[in-house]
Amino acid sequence: MCINFIPPSAEQLQQHFKVKLAAPDTWPAETWQDYAAPIILSTNNQPEAVLASYGMVPKAHLPKGVRLSTMNARAETIGELKSYRYAWQNLQLCLVPMLGFFEPCYESGKAERWQIKMADDKPFAVAGLWRTWQDDTGLISHAFTQITMNADHHPLMKRMHKPDDEKRSLVVVRPEEYDAWLSCRHPDEARSFIRDFPATDMQAFYSPKAKVAPASSNFSLF
Repeated sequence: MCINFIPPSAEQLQQHFKVKLAAPDTWPAETWQDYAAPIILSTNNQPEAVLASYGMVPKAHLPKGVRLSTMNARAETIGELKSYRYAWQNLQLCLVPMLGFFEPCYESGKAERWQIKMADDKPFAVAGLWRTWQDDTGLISHAFTQITMNADHHPLMKRMHKPDDEKRSLVVVRPEEYDAWLSCRHPDEARSFIRDFPATDMQAFYSPKAKVAPASSNFSLF
């Protein structure tokens, strides 16, 4: 399961995805749980970029004493689990733009952080769900999760995670299908986008975590 990724810059968001955030136009260099990052959703049939918190249920909205990770939604149960089913059934679909994401690789005999990105180094987007939250003051904010699928037979993604664990992958959306994904009219149509992305169009390499934290959690929306 992906727990962090590299979002694009504001300039890359505008140049590659043709969307722009009104404000703010900066966010952490790496996205972790409850960090803010840009996502792309559809408003009145037009793509719109908003800043959202990574994790469908932010920590600030969890009941006291409850621990729950909602950074990744399994495609197999996305329409059943309480955290995701309303957004899935109501087609609150989004694109999560990024430059790369990180997974553990055990090929050396120990866990090493590897980065997965496109072979051409261009920004790309993965399938996600979004929802809104309202705080006690009435302020509305966005949160999102990424959709994952089984990758036991994917030539590249099957190399990640512990040897005996099920292999999982984010659902990479092909650029020519961005608009179609955002405009899906039925959950069954959305499921047709949950399929392997060609390994030949991807690359993976050892990418150890920087000694300094990637960014301050002050960027959190909550």
